[in-house]
Amino acid sequence: MKKFLLIMLSSLFILTGCGTDMDNTPTKKVEAFLNNYQTLNDDVLEDLDTTLTADTTLTDDERKKYHDFMEKHYQDMKYEIKDETIDGDKATVDAEVTVRSYAHAVNEAENYKSENEAEFQGDDGNYDATLFSNYRLEELEKVTDTETYTITFNLTKENDEWKLDELSDEDLNKINGLYAG
Repeated sequence: MKKFLLIMLSSLFILTGCGTDMDNTPTKKVEAFLNNYQTLNDDVLEDLDTTLTADTTLTDDERKKYHDFMEKHYQDMKYEIKDETIDGDKATVDAEVTVRSYAHAVNEAENYKSENEAEFQGDDGNYDATLFSNYRLEELEKVTDTETYTITFNLTKENDEWKLDELSDEDLNKINGLYAG
């Protein structure tokens, strides 16, 4: 019985001891990155807030609506890791990411605005960004179509730790459902 317990404890030690190294693979780093979106990690939410705060055309209420809208978008995102290639201290991980496709709705809203300017004028006769923001959000909320994009994540190994390289704007647009390529 002692021998059995010793073997079990040794196995447990080996498995838990390797746990840290098992999380330090390019694939695991990409999975953690994408899971941060799905679980609404604090860093993801902070980036979202920063982006929305930078848009000075939005009111506080509109920022809140867009924030809630994007939270749902991130939680609904799906992904599948397709391939991992390691070459020394460099690696790539290909993932298919499926998100709602908003690019067409954004373009259609912009086209509608330019063709129907009078609908977005305030009582003073000037363009009212709030009217358009509300219209655009209503159009985005109607989107149910999804798109699957392939993203190649690049990673670099620094001090024996795999780190995700900065994503391109194109890849960020894919994650946010705004890619129009």
